Amino acid sequence: MAALKDIKNKIVGVKKTQQITKAMNMVAAAKLRGAQSRMEDFRPYASKFAAVMGQLAGTANPSTFPLMAVRPVKTVLVVPITADRGLCGSFNTNILNAAERFAKAQIAEGRNVKMACIGKKAVNYFKSRGFEVVYRLADVMGNVQMFNARAAGQEFTRLFLEGQVDEVQLLYGRFVNVVTQKPTFKKVLPISSEGLGDADAAASNSAYTYEPEPEAILNNLMPMYINVQIFHAMLETAASEQAARMTSMDNATRACKDIISSLTLTYNKARQGAITKELMDIVGGAEALKG
Repeated sequence: MAALKDIKNKIVGVKKTQQITKAMNMVAAAKLRGAQSRMEDFRPYASKFAAVMGQLAGTANPSTFPLMAVRPVKTVLVVPITADRGLCGSFNTNILNAAERFAKAQIAEGRNVKMACIGKKAVNYFKSRGFEVVYRLADVMGNVQMFNARAAGQEFTRLFLEGQVDEVQLLYGRFVNVVTQKPTFKKVLPISSEGLGDADAAASNSAYTYEPEPEAILNNLMPMYINVQIFHAMLETAASEQAARMTSMDNATRACKDIISSLTLTYNKARQGAITKELMDIVGGAEALKG
């Protein structure tokens, strides 16, 4: 009977876990609707902004703009953007592993690597990995705001202009659909027309008249462009996080259901075995009394 009680306790425990994972799945689904809506609303703005920047950068002289200055890459700033919380499957792990692989590849080529971590998971991961972490931003991914992206963009720009880094690479979780989120790199500094190639092609069919001169506009738009790219990456990561959590909790709920079915079958078998044993004892006792 002790074994039966243990199995029954396990079934009760798994059912409670199933209730928790089901509730978390519903919460993640509700948050995903909001995060996905913000991301999809911002995508056209980011795309059009990049299109205009692509056309302007294609006609500009890079030597006249410090943020377009191309120099030998000695130090790379890697900016992994992760979630603040876990329980979202391998989403955070995929981004962190991609960042570490990229960093090790850069080191193998003789370059220095610095980290600027956005998201608590990235902060906690790289603070004990031997990399120099020059910037940390945590507890903001639950409610992404432009001023967070602006603060990060100003710091990255300062590091680039002071010559402390020669290249800035964003790494974020690009939202493809509810079941697919891809770690994606995007170079934001130095700004180049090559990095805006797709946007430039999209804008090639349009003719723009600029007032004042394109150079003056470009000089003002460059810091904004960096902020927009960081904000867009944070929105993509926030939506991807909720999608990954919803999928993970759905899988966990189904796994709990399978475990409950297996434990119930084991419980019924053990219970039937105990009943059979008791019946055999009763029959054996009756036969002994007859004898």
